[in-house]
Amino acid sequence: MNDPSVTCPFCAIVRRAAPATITHEDDLVLAFKDIAPTAPFHELVIPRRHIDSLSSAAAGDAALLGWMMLVGRLRAEAARGAENGFRVVMNHGRDGHQTVGHMHLHVLAGRPLGWPPG
Repeated sequence: MNDPSVTCPFCAIVRRAAPATITHEDDLVLAFKDIAPTAPFHELVIPRRHIDSLSSAAAGDAALLGWMMLVGRLRAEAARGAENGFRVVMNHGRDGHQTVGHMHLHVLAGRPLGWPPG
């Protein structure tokens, strides 16, 4: 059976086998700067445990999902420019533009963020 955490680039960051600028770390999640930012402030918040996508999350992951959102807010509040607002978004699947198969939040701030986003 294939273990996705072996080939997952975000799991490699959790293991410290791949470089990242980590900005928050605790027992449940990691936050780090996006390598291709689309806003002056653009960080990702990921669960330490490999979860492919939001569809793979279980009811028992509710506290983890809530904590990811709160960490996203804390990271945005710590950023310059976030005082005027920020965006927290989770892409899901191909049409949702999820490019890494490890559930993650994008936290964006530092400029006006247009609507609709897509």
